[in-house]
Amino acid sequence: MEKINGTSEGYFILLGFSHWPNLETALFVEISMFYLMTLIGNLFIIILSYLDSRFHTPMYFFLSNLSFLDLCYTTSSSPQLLVNLWDSEKTISYAACMIQLYFAFALGNTECVLLVVMSYDHYAAVCKPLHYAVLMHPRLYQSLAVASWVSGFINSALHSLITCWVPLCGHHQVDYFFCEVPALLKLSCVDTHANELTLMVTSSIFVLTPLVLILTSYGAIAQAALRMQSTTGHQKVFGTCGAHLMVVSLFFIPVLCIYLQTPTENSQDQGKFISLFYTAVTPSLNPLIYTLRNKDIREAVRRLMGRE
Repeated sequence: MEKINGTSEGYFILLGFSHWPNLETALFVEISMFYLMTLIGNLFIIILSYLDSRFHTPMYFFLSNLSFLDLCYTTSSSPQLLVNLWDSEKTISYAACMIQLYFAFALGNTECVLLVVMSYDHYAAVCKPLHYAVLMHPRLYQSLAVASWVSGFINSALHSLITCWVPLCGHHQVDYFFCEVPALLKLSCVDTHANELTLMVTSSIFVLTPLVLILTSYGAIAQAALRMQSTTGHQKVFGTCGAHLMVVSLFFIPVLCIYLQTPTENSQDQGKFISLFYTAVTPSLNPLIYTLRNKDIREAVRRLMGRE
C-alpha cells in the first residue's frame, strides 16, 4: 500500500460525479450559473449594506456577514468542482486538498453559529423591542459575529490537524466532489473510530445545538406575534423573520438529511447531491430570498437606480 503524505508528490483524485459522465456537462453549466448568481447576489447585498446608511444596523450587519460567508463557502468548493467537471484528470494536490478541507469545514461551522446569532437578533427585535438598543449595542453584535467566525475556524483547525496526522494509504481516490473529513478518513490504513467519534460529537454541537436554539428563538417570536393586536405588527414580524427562516431551512434540512442518513449502498451518491445543494445552490438563493421579501432592500435598489 502506498502511503499518501504531505510531500509535493501527494495528490488525490476527486471522483465527484464521474460515475455519471453524461451528467457532468449539465452539472458544469448549472453550477457555473449558480456560482455566478452567488457572486453577484451576495456582493450586491454587501455593497448595498455598506453604501446605504439606513442599513447600518445589527440585522444588516449580520446579513452582510452571511453574504460574505456564502461567497467564501461556495468559492471553497465550486471552482475546483467546475475544473474537475471539465477536466478528465480530476486531480487535486495534497496541500490544496487540506486547504480546501479546512476552509470548507470552517465556513460550514461558522454559518451554523451565525444563523443562531441572527435568530437572537430577531428575537431581541420582536420580543424585547424596548430593550433592543441595549441588547444589541455595537460592541455586542460585533463580538457575536467575531465569535461565530472564530468558533468555526477553531473547530475546523482541530479536525484538519487530526486528519493530517492520520496516515492515508491506498489508491488516492476520494469518492466526493471536494475534500472533506469523512471522505479522507475512508482512505486511512489505521483505525479511525476515535476520529469519527470526535467528528460526530462536534457535529452535534455545531449542527443540532444551533438548530435547537434557533427553534427556541422562533418559538418565543411566534408567541409574541400571537399576542400582537395589529395586522401591521404581524406583517412586520413575518417580513423580518420569514426570510431568515427560509434561509435556515435551506441550510439545515440538507445538512440534517446527511447527518441522519442511514448508511446504504446508495447513501454516498445521495449525499453528494445533497451536499451539492447546500454548497452551490443555497448560497445563490439566499440573496434572492432577502431581496424579494425585504421591502427596505427593494426601496434601496430603487433609490440607487434613481427612481425615487
